[in-house]
Amino acid sequence: MTAVTTPTTADQRREPSRFRDWITGGALKDRAVLLLALIVVLLVAMAILDGVGLTSGRFNSDYLASTLIAYVPLALLALAELFVITSGRGGIDLSVGSMVSLTGIVFAMLYQQVGLPLAVAVLLAVAFGALLGAVNGFLTAYLGYPALITTLATFYAYRSIALVVSEQRPISGPEISEFYSAAKAIELPVIGGGLPLVPLGVFTFLLPVAIVAWFVLNRTTYGRKLYAIGTNDTAAQWAGIDTRRTRMMAYVTAGAIAGLVGVYTVAQFASARPDAGTSGSGMALPAITIAVLGGVAITGGIGRLSGILLAALLIVWLNASILLVVPGNEGAQAQLLALGVVLLGASLLSNATIRRRQGGLAKPLSVPGTAPGAK
Repeated sequence: MTAVTTPTTADQRREPSRFRDWITGGALKDRAVLLLALIVVLLVAMAILDGVGLTSGRFNSDYLASTLIAYVPLALLALAELFVITSGRGGIDLSVGSMVSLTGIVFAMLYQQVGLPLAVAVLLAVAFGALLGAVNGFLTAYLGYPALITTLATFYAYRSIALVVSEQRPISGPEISEFYSAAKAIELPVIGGGLPLVPLGVFTFLLPVAIVAWFVLNRTTYGRKLYAIGTNDTAAQWAGIDTRRTRMMAYVTAGAIAGLVGVYTVAQFASARPDAGTSGSGMALPAITIAVLGGVAITGGIGRLSGILLAALLIVWLNASILLVVPGNEGAQAQLLALGVVLLGASLLSNATIRRRQGGLAKPLSVPGTAPGAK
């Protein structure tokens, strides 16, 4: 006869303790796990509200997939901020929204009015965005101006140039109307029959940039230098790193990504709008918020691609969910409130976890991409 064991009182007390240790000891310390948990909570809560009829529309997979058209530009600009903020010394780029507007106008003029081939016009728009970013980088890295002041100044400058060049009117035409197909929703091959339509920009714009960004940050010398200057600028200089050049390249990269987003917005709106990246609250502040929510340390030296992508997804789906519960202008205001609450809550929970872990002996930090103890 097999003996049946029952959990003792001590074992029952140990289970909650194990769960608490799992949470505080590493689970929610990882920003990606925290963001995944928040996404799951959001989806479950909205499914319940939809089930009891408290939403103005259907909350389903088709609705969530359709919102990804706004996910592409926000995630890309948050990746741009990842490079800039990680470079340290107060790195930040407030001008990415203006660069989106200006590069979109330049792309439309080259493609629609000059008649250049699509690939050439896209490459020139991205190169122009990199040039705009180089201006930010030169003023910040080489002349020593604070990034906040520099990029705020160029925010106004680039936005003004976009309005003047376009005569404050959108640029449209037959070629740009056909280019709208670059942002349309498509059925996934092979498995797409049972899945909702996904915006093409996720595969043609976001994924290629995300893959290249991950490789640069984690598998190249430049990525290690970027994390190094963000962690300790003086130590990086003593290690022989050209900190000014490395920091400037972060702004150039951010400008190139903003240029690509400018091209995407032309496809998204089927026209080049001079306020595409600055209307309303603009694209810069949401991108910075997503970067910080995704785990990028505002002091520099810390940031992961996975956190950026998940944070952008959380914010886009949160905004879409709010509009179903609170339609109209009130919903737009509720979006800003929810964004602040989520950012503050995630930061507080992450900081509490870090402080708990720091109760023991501190471990030496290592630059991402290098083995501990490597010289």
